[in-house]
Amino acid sequence: MNFSFIIPTYNEENSIENCLSALQRYRHLCEIIVADGGSSDNTRKLAKPLADRIIFSDKGRALQMNAGAAQAAGNVLIFLHADTFLPDGAISQIEQALNPRTQWGRFDITLSGSHPILKIVAWFMNRRSRLTGIATGDQAIFITKALFEAVGCYPAIPLMEDIALCKKLKRVCAPICLKSKAISSGRRWEQFGVIKTILLMWSLRLRYFFGSNPHDLALLYSKGQFWKKT
Repeated sequence: MNFSFIIPTYNEENSIENCLSALQRYRHLCEIIVADGGSSDNTRKLAKPLADRIIFSDKGRALQMNAGAAQAAGNVLIFLHADTFLPDGAISQIEQALNPRTQWGRFDITLSGSHPILKIVAWFMNRRSRLTGIATGDQAIFITKALFEAVGCYPAIPLMEDIALCKKLKRVCAPICLKSKAISSGRRWEQFGVIKTILLMWSLRLRYFFGSNPHDLALLYSKGQFWKKT
């Protein structure tokens, strides 16, 4: 198997070096692609010596990841957020888990940060994912490139793109839920308040389920708001 890391970025100068530095141990096995959505800070400059390729794309995580995947040479794609770190032995775990009948999956997650509730949040995220077969982008989704292209890649929506992709993938095969934990930053949760963010995310997911426009939901998510202020 050949692997391609795809990291979508937008103004990630505070985290991109740490993210890419942690991937250097896999450099002989994988290519590292940074898909940038027009950063105005030093993200691209800092990423350049640590990545094999920097792709330019319109802003939007789904658009950026699709752009990176389109130019990826690997037959297995690993989508990684710039504030997420893989567990030890991640590549060998993925290689052992994938087979012709099961072609995609994700890792369990733990959230970094000082708030004690973050551990409970991560536990529920992992449990929910196992029960529903839906993964979040924080869980480092991996998928064969053939299957990714067969289901039409990420839908071009500004939020809930991971849920939409997983729903399509589930129609083909169930995900591999690896117990090893990726470490993802709890900065978003702490920025707006952990309890508020929990309630906000469940509210947005519920509204997405009932057909709300992802563009409207993305605006609320970016501002940490439950409703559009008039």
